[in-house]
Amino acid sequence: MTDLPDAFDISPVPAPGPDAVAPPLFRGIYGMPMFVTIPTADLAASIDFWTRGLGFFELFGIPGQMTHLRRWAFQDVLLVHGTPEDTAPAASVSFACVLDQIDPIAEALRALGIDAHPRDTMWNTRDIEVITPENTRVIFTAAKVFDPDSVEGRTLRAVGIGTDDNESHV
Repeated sequence: MTDLPDAFDISPVPAPGPDAVAPPLFRGIYGMPMFVTIPTADLAASIDFWTRGLGFFELFGIPGQMTHLRRWAFQDVLLVHGTPEDTAPAASVSFACVLDQIDPIAEALRALGIDAHPRDTMWNTRDIEVITPENTRVIFTAAKVFDPDSVEGRTLRAVGIGTDDNESHV
């Protein structure tokens, strides 16, 4: 037993499943518990890429200086006028999504000329990774339904996930 609240009560990310539905885009105002700030030399081009290719919307901005983008609650990006990195760093920023969003994101990226292909991970997600025009490594990640008999299920069990009697890790 724990005194901690169930994190799913405050998270916009739905539980994995074939009928998981993405939450709506969140337009409310809140104190952001986490956000990423990305410098860009071309604010307009970056806004276009993030909105058309990655499904964000403009929450607000200061023309020529900064734009606050968002998808779901707690998925905030600040694009700021500045000098981006010359190359993409090894570090990345990841955004949760649901499985039925992965292919449309890949299609939207391909429509922008980006060669994007989903990949399955050993930790039971389907991901799509892209390097943005600002050289930011962005990953959209969707939990897959847990199948204990799959390769991923066996891998997770080997590290202690999905092995307890009450299935709290499943």
